[in-house]
Amino acid sequence: MFNLINTNQSNVKNDVLSGITVALALVPEAVAFAFVAGVEPMIGLYAAFMMGLLTSIFGGRPGMISGATGATAVVMVALVAVHGVQYLFAAVVLAGLLQIMAGVFKLGKFIRMVPHPVMLGFVNGLAIVIFLAQLGQFKILDSVGEWTWLQGEGMYLMLGLVALTMAIVHFLPKLTTAVPSGLVAIVVVTGIVIGLDLDTRNVIDFVRDMLPPEEAANASLNGELPSFSIPMVPFTLETLIIIFPTALVIAAIGLIESLLTLTLIDEITGTRGKSNRECIGQGIANTTNGFFGGMGGCAMIGQSMININSGGRGRLSGITAALVLLGFILFAAGLIEMIPLAALVGIMFMVVLGTFEWSSLRIIRKIPVTDAFIIILVSGITVVYDLAIAVVIGVIVSALVFAWKHAKHIQAKTYLNEDGHKVYEIQGPVFFASVANFKELFDIENDPEEVIVEFQRSRVSDHSGIEAIDGLAEKYKQVGKKLHLRHLSPECVSLLKQAGDACEVNILEDPEYHVASDKLG
Repeated sequence: MFNLINTNQSNVKNDVLSGITVALALVPEAVAFAFVAGVEPMIGLYAAFMMGLLTSIFGGRPGMISGATGATAVVMVALVAVHGVQYLFAAVVLAGLLQIMAGVFKLGKFIRMVPHPVMLGFVNGLAIVIFLAQLGQFKILDSVGEWTWLQGEGMYLMLGLVALTMAIVHFLPKLTTAVPSGLVAIVVVTGIVIGLDLDTRNVIDFVRDMLPPEEAANASLNGELPSFSIPMVPFTLETLIIIFPTALVIAAIGLIESLLTLTLIDEITGTRGKSNRECIGQGIANTTNGFFGGMGGCAMIGQSMININSGGRGRLSGITAALVLLGFILFAAGLIEMIPLAALVGIMFMVVLGTFEWSSLRIIRKIPVTDAFIIILVSGITVVYDLAIAVVIGVIVSALVFAWKHAKHIQAKTYLNEDGHKVYEIQGPVFFASVANFKELFDIENDPEEVIVEFQRSRVSDHSGIEAIDGLAEKYKQVGKKLHLRHLSPECVSLLKQAGDACEVNILEDPEYHVASDKLG
């Protein structure tokens, strides 16, 4: 429906211009997420600069943008409120170290196990979240300090500027791709607002609305270079107990969101990022944040999509975005403060249109009911609660659906061999979900004295399967019949307790595979 993605290869011009566009969009979000976390705006801006720069250099996905994010900010609120910002810095350092360990131990590859319906739900839910987040820009503070919707000319002006921004972003690439359409839209709309002296909210108005009245009058985005400082917390076990839960959640949410964004960009660009390297890059960036007064963060799908849509493909795009953002903080905060919020909202609305997987609406009736349910479930949880929780629940539900479907696939072909022994040729996996069906395959009372269970076309996957075989051997033993088990792996045989002499191990033919069992250590 919407072809908003620029698939051009990486080049210096595209990366630099795209990076400038991203830097402009980073400012209000970094400020907003700083307020969500309960810290000063500069802490969010420093985080956006350091996360963007370091992940672009050390990360595993060129073209992906990282910064301060809402997913991690909401986790920080309680820690900051109770213990102060220094404990947050310590938690961010620890979260970074945990992420580096995840990369060193190559845990990033597990993101490839996320099923496609979960990815669709993640993308659609995130698009809805981005859309809903922009609606707050259509509100203003009234005289009693409450947020109310814009009315009359104010609303019409806002909608008109948003529509103009979206039109430029959508139609300009049809005429020329020499410059990113998003950057042109921001410059044009800002020029119109200033030139015609239109009364509409800009970035500095947004910052002032977030501050207490006594601080709002002198609000500014001017800052200085972040400086190195070890978090001022006691280096004790008690401190570790305080910060570890927050650090663990920040690390987990940050990696989930970053690696899912990496996978999404892989699909859009037809390239492949390095998930384990991205874990290390995110860890380095967060650890540095903690030592230089930033709130940390992770990959930002909205800004990443702006970058990809604007033609940014290489590491230079992320590096440019970070350095331009720092330049604005140090030297040109006044220019950023003048940008109308309507222009940034329009950019984000186009991101929503490009992010939402519209094809999922078309195929929803053609795919299995369980897949459709997972897409809707993950989308809903992402919108209502949290991205990371939504993905975890989606993966769990997908795994349970998979287990349920494969539990029904187990069957047995039976016959009498030349010795008069009954043979059960098992087909299908023997694991926790299939053991009930496995047990129903056998006719213990009517079977002959000698029974052979052939596992050549089956595989015992976990300890539940082992226990089922043990229980079967015990039942045959109780009625005075002998059970022979063939083509089990030596590992399976070593775990059997009740089968005893019923086991036959053929060194030349028995398979080699591992069983999921705590008893193996």
